[in-house]
Amino acid sequence: MQLEFETCDVFTEARFGGNPLAVVHGGEGLDGAAMQRVAREFNLSETVFVLPAEAAGAVARIRIFTPGAEIPFAGHPNVGTAVMLARRFGVTGDSLALDQAAGRVVARLSRDAAGLVVTAEIEAPLPFATTAHPAAEAVAECLGLPASAVLTTTHAPVIGGCGNSMAFAELADLSALAAATPDIAGFRRHLPASACVGIHLHVALPDGRRRARMFGPLVGVPEDPATGSANVGLAGLLLHASGGERLAFEVEQGIEMGRPSRLALRAWRDGSGAIRAAVGGGVVAVSEGRITVT
Repeated sequence: MQLEFETCDVFTEARFGGNPLAVVHGGEGLDGAAMQRVAREFNLSETVFVLPAEAAGAVARIRIFTPGAEIPFAGHPNVGTAVMLARRFGVTGDSLALDQAAGRVVARLSRDAAGLVVTAEIEAPLPFATTAHPAAEAVAECLGLPASAVLTTTHAPVIGGCGNSMAFAELADLSALAAATPDIAGFRRHLPASACVGIHLHVALPDGRRRARMFGPLVGVPEDPATGSANVGLAGLLLHASGGERLAFEVEQGIEMGRPSRLALRAWRDGSGAIRAAVGGGVVAVSEGRITVT
């Protein structure tokens, strides 16, 4: 069986920046094990399989795989897939919906002067929630850092998110962020894959932006250059910590990897008081071809 695929770079306006994504079409004949093998072959942080929609209003159903596991939701696969499918299907409106394990995700589309869809913003399918509070010392052990590098002023380390469970920690400065190195044994002890996809680290920048790094070594992602699901969780966490009604800011990620990425984040409280969050950015097509699956 041969399947069409496309790759693109997400959360960037420049090819070979941002976070690369593989989008595989026509995989409805594959089971999860076969999809996992294909994702391992691409060896990108995520590979998306586009399947026929099962519910009215969606253009497709998608399944998302890291090289090591299937996950219910992720940001850069939704942003990248939304833009690539809008182009592939000739979507003329300003939005499209993608169904997945975590629920329905609606992408808001933006076009360039020639009418080509070039960016998308997606709202996380679930409100922000927390599940656990690892100790700062445990987080530091996972990263090869002293406990003093993990701040607890804005927020203490926490596991939570908006559809994906992620550990979050604020670090003291950019030097600590650059020095962070995943310790696999520490992750297995304190941040196992059963508890979270990985850890998202962030540092406040003087201009109101934040710089981030994400490590998911136990799901096959040593480091991710741009993590939409983690950053929507970060937006929700920062709004929760501030006690405010809404916020908007920008995150830069992938700097240490040589793949600079820019993510636009928003978070707000809905009518019930729950915290919702959205992430958006640019998408650049890179390649297309066929992969043989037996």
